[in-house]
Amino acid sequence: MARPASGRTHDDPLSIRRRGMMLVLSSPSGAGKTSISRALLESERELDLSVSVTTRPKRPGEVDGVHYRFIERVDFDLMVNRGELLEHAKVFDHYYGTPRAPVMRALEEGRDVLFDIDWQGTQQLRESARDDLVSVFVLPPSTADLERRLRTRARDSEETIARRMIHAPDEMIHWDAYDYVVVNVDFTESAGQVSAILQAERLRTGRQIGLSNFVTRLRQGY
Repeated sequence: MARPASGRTHDDPLSIRRRGMMLVLSSPSGAGKTSISRALLESERELDLSVSVTTRPKRPGEVDGVHYRFIERVDFDLMVNRGELLEHAKVFDHYYGTPRAPVMRALEEGRDVLFDIDWQGTQQLRESARDDLVSVFVLPPSTADLERRLRTRARDSEETIARRMIHAPDEMIHWDAYDYVVVNVDFTESAGQVSAILQAERLRTGRQIGLSNFVTRLRQGY
């Protein structure tokens, strides 16, 4: 079994290091991806949240640099023009994007990065970094349950809820572009399913750097 990078030095010929992955969770608003993301971040020590930049106003309780980096539209456009974003999209009249540098640094260090983005951003990541991407789409058990969850969280106006419900079918149609689909009937079970996906993907041979040398030395009797 591959040992974590912290257990051996890079100079050790038997060292097996792991390249990190980009774990994407997408869903219609209210389907539960944010709650699942929080559970994963609490339980997974090698998982970091990708902090997106956005042009939308900060909501009550949000912290700049923790939930998002809140920037002006002109600064967002500059980041796009400089190629500093891995992906970017317009969502409900505001712009969102993922800074490239911190994500690439984390992957090289063997850490996984969690993305809470929509299908547009996921498609861009697939085009630019398919080998590093693992994508999961979260579906609600029913349309009625989706609307109930939007109302229960008491965060959006009636107008916003109506708009999100109108757009939900257009978001859900992209489920088949993802590697995995989780139907979020029970939060605890769904969080466990995504965690299992993460554990399995960490063991993919292509992500274990030095595995070939390790097996060669085993065959030589070491």
